[in-house]
Amino acid sequence: MDLMASPSGFEQQINLRQLRYLVALAQEASFTRAAALVGVSQPSLSQAIRQFEEALGAPLVERGARAFLTPLGREVAERARRILLEVRDLGELVGAGDAVLLGTIRLGVTPTLGAYLLPRLVARLHQQFHDLRVHVRENQPALLVEGLAAGRHDVILAQLPLQAPGAHVERLFREPLHLAMAADHPLARRAAIDRADLAGQDLLTLQRGYRLAEQTIAIAEEAGARVREDYEGTSLDAIRQMAGMGMGLAVLPELYVRQEIRPGDDVVARPFRGGRHYRELGLLWRSGVARAAAYQRLAVELVACVEDIGISYR
Repeated sequence: MDLMASPSGFEQQINLRQLRYLVALAQEASFTRAAALVGVSQPSLSQAIRQFEEALGAPLVERGARAFLTPLGREVAERARRILLEVRDLGELVGAGDAVLLGTIRLGVTPTLGAYLLPRLVARLHQQFHDLRVHVRENQPALLVEGLAAGRHDVILAQLPLQAPGAHVERLFREPLHLAMAADHPLARRAAIDRADLAGQDLLTLQRGYRLAEQTIAIAEEAGARVREDYEGTSLDAIRQMAGMGMGLAVLPELYVRQEIRPGDDVVARPFRGGRHYRELGLLWRSGVARAAAYQRLAVELVACVEDIGISYR
């Protein structure tokens, strides 16, 4: 196919505005809400979609109480989303070879990490890159990957491994895990935890969908411990509190332990002997994006930030 040939009649009839409107309609399933999202009137958006359908010669939308896309409409909307991402990346090509961080970066992060690392990172970035703005959004890992693919995030920071087709994965650091328990628990007298110490114990987990939950289950199976099936925490704070009430033991990452557990608390945390258990963190972005050099620099700053804290496991 000759991409340099004169555009066909169909190509002359479609434009990026129509693609953007269709993507908004796919997201909102409402002409009114989609129009508000892209900042135009509802009739203008509706007319643009009609023109798009006429150019294709097939309906894209099932019009009714809600505006659902037809099977063809869903396929076209998905391709339109990818096209718009490529166009946005083209707009970022100016200075793409420069690793200086500037402009806006939309960073997605898991709740098990964001609150315990990002305040330090943002402060560090603000000192060095005055023209940089970081917009942070927390979400579960699967939703972060979905947001990265859809262009809602530029980069995501999460525990690895993470299934993210089409994404570049930059491994950052390994963070040791600790075992948290009530201050009066017999294991609180240990300086470090061995696998044999967990035999017959109850372990608390986060809700499924978090890599840390999967790790806790694996640790329990390996050591002959039990996982509390009747309770799954929605946050690290939740399982810490349950541990403090004597309802079980919680596997917690070091960044959380350093920030949230203090001498004299109702909970104590002990490391696993020899750093046996850890979680690996990584930064992900879409492969081939123009700002890859800047995201690589962001990864460097993240590692430096963690090393400043005192975690240097690579």
